[in-house]
Amino acid sequence: MLMMHERRMRDEKMKHLLKGNSAYAETNELIRLLKREIERIGLHVHYDHTNTGCWFIPLQEMKE
Repeated sequence: MLMMHERRMRDEKMKHLLKGNSAYAETNELIRLLKREIERIGLHVHYDHTNTGCWFIPLQEMKE
């Protein structure tokens, strides 16, 4: 059941990232799930690791 809860949290945080907002994850499992999903869809994100978790900051695409 814990895994399902973390997947729901991942989905909510991915919604924020896709809208261009930052997201924060505290647990290693949630960080792992987010990174895997970010890689899967090819989203450009900056990872800011702290002592208590990780910030996921979406990067704007450079326009030519």
